[in-house]
Amino acid sequence: MMAKTSIIIPILLLTFSPAFIEARTNPEQTPEFDVQIALELKLGEPTGQLRAVPVHLGKGQPRAILAVHCPDAEVDPYVEMFFFPKDTLKLTLFDEKGKILWRRDLGRGVIPGIWFTPVYPFDLDGDGVDEIWFVNNLDADHPLSINNLRLERIDARTSQTTGQWPWPRPAGNQSLSHTFRNFILGGYVKGKPVLITAQGTYGPMAIQAHNSDMQLRWEYKIRGETPGARGSHMCPVLDTNHDHIDELLWGERCIELDTGKELFCADRDTYRGHSDVIQPVLDRSSNKWFFFTCRESTNVSPRVALFNDAGRRIWGDVDQGHMDMGWVARIGENGEQIAMAIRIGAKTAGPKGFFRQEVDEFTYNALSGQPHPLPFSVFCTLPVDLNGDGIHELVRGLAEGNGDILDHKGRIIGNINGKAAIASKILDHPGEQILSFRPDGTICIWADRNAHDTPEALKRTSHPFYKANQKLSATGYNVVNLGGI
Repeated sequence: MMAKTSIIIPILLLTFSPAFIEARTNPEQTPEFDVQIALELKLGEPTGQLRAVPVHLGKGQPRAILAVHCPDAEVDPYVEMFFFPKDTLKLTLFDEKGKILWRRDLGRGVIPGIWFTPVYPFDLDGDGVDEIWFVNNLDADHPLSINNLRLERIDARTSQTTGQWPWPRPAGNQSLSHTFRNFILGGYVKGKPVLITAQGTYGPMAIQAHNSDMQLRWEYKIRGETPGARGSHMCPVLDTNHDHIDELLWGERCIELDTGKELFCADRDTYRGHSDVIQPVLDRSSNKWFFFTCRESTNVSPRVALFNDAGRRIWGDVDQGHMDMGWVARIGENGEQIAMAIRIGAKTAGPKGFFRQEVDEFTYNALSGQPHPLPFSVFCTLPVDLNGDGIHELVRGLAEGNGDILDHKGRIIGNINGKAAIASKILDHPGEQILSFRPDGTICIWADRNAHDTPEALKRTSHPFYKANQKLSATGYNVVNLGGI
């Protein structure tokens, strides 16, 4: 029997907590920012991992946020990083006033890792209320079962299961790391929703599209020997050519959602590895899309590149190395788009989390590829426009980050005292907000009390791409995908 809890937290929407931001004293802190805790919530258990995503409960209903959390750190399927979790993955839905609406424990059969268990809110039936889709395992005694995996749909208002479908079996006999790479996404074809499920990243891959009645619309399979790039740890969905039909960026392949046709595969003849980052970049002057990518595997040059909306490479840099992080953000002096890439020498993971060594940083003008040195480190940062002026701040809240919030010049303006799960327009308040979590199970939403949305900021947060890709933060590492518009 699933557990349901209803708790009122005595912190109202934008009635700021009396505990001001826990920042280090810095004489150069900029007084125009007043970043504080807008909402604080106790999960009631330790938190080693947490994903967060907005959920729509219907017209006239309060905003809601789904937390996907576990006391254990993220469990990765790569055998040198995999560990046996001691606890279970939970889903907790709470509203913008801090009221927990329900909680569901997914049980011992569900491995608490993003590649085992993607979670995605999406209104497939068009009733104005998101369904919550995730990959479940019906065999609690065998958490690595493939035969018992199911695509499950639950009612976001009640947490009750409303449907289950067999999860497609990965092709062939693959390694643990290759087998458990699951994705759930969604987009639109001329206004009609299409649900996407996918398996794989490094070898054979398969993508399925489902109509609103869950009938298979199409399936696209990429064999292990197929030329061109593999998948990515990010899967943006957007209308690349403005024809009212969304496309999926599956690594450096662009696949339209109507028929599953591949529109292009960038560097098809030269690159067969996978990218850690695939970041859409919108040039507002031309209204054209570009795609920034950071390549993780197969040391083929370039390791960092920008492609246009037809898959033609515009620029590339870095001859070799494992590119592990990257983003595009408007952090130039006048809001110019700057691209960042991180190269690492090694990475480890386990019960204490992920750790990276031998870090090199690269920053560029995103559209031209010209180097754009910054006077501060961008490692472990996530873009966020806290004050709503159209220029990003950065929170050092990912991976080994220390929680500092920086303005676009690198000055410390606060500290979230935890890890960042999402940075976007979460609350009905100017600017964007940061949702953070702490090991003791405290969730905080940080907002700038002085924020005011400029026209430049509103262009971003009202864009269809922004609204759609907010929901991808619990399925793949899409938490950084909102900075390129």
